[in-house]
Amino acid sequence: MEKQSKALFVAQAGVIAAIYVVMTYFVNALNLANGAIQVRLSEALCILPVFTPAAIPGLFIGCLLSNTITGCVIWDIIFGSLATLIGAVGTYLLRRTKFIYTLPPVIANAVVVPLVLKYAYGLSDAWLFLVCTVAIGEIISVCFVGSLLRNALKRSMSIVLNEQIAKRTADHF
Repeated sequence: MEKQSKALFVAQAGVIAAIYVVMTYFVNALNLANGAIQVRLSEALCILPVFTPAAIPGLFIGCLLSNTITGCVIWDIIFGSLATLIGAVGTYLLRRTKFIYTLPPVIANAVVVPLVLKYAYGLSDAWLFLVCTVAIGEIISVCFVGSLLRNALKRSMSIVLNEQIAKRTADHF
């Protein structure tokens, strides 16, 4: 990887991490970032590995920092962040599929986060209830909001590429 590519990768990862933190902090103010019922809208960013592999470390670091600053216990900081990492890697691996790429974050978080909520926080809610509430929050964030984000990014990238092609063609003549 050349120097400029490395710098771009690090910059993209950093921006994604920062956006994830800001979004989580905002949603945490609404009491929706953590707990049995959570709709962490920052998880919509888990579709970004479709566009760049830099999103993988960006999402992991963003989740790690978010879990730290929103007062999560160490087990949530570690395992919640790993769930987002697993989801991001799964999204990247399935990036060429239609809609299926949204499922790895949902599945990873629906498996890991309920265990963290039950054992690290001592929530006495039934495990299946926790699986359902976390999965519903992830479906809202990743499948719906993330798909809207992907479509908007894809559309804007198409416009930019068309403008660049038109400019090159005009410059050629």
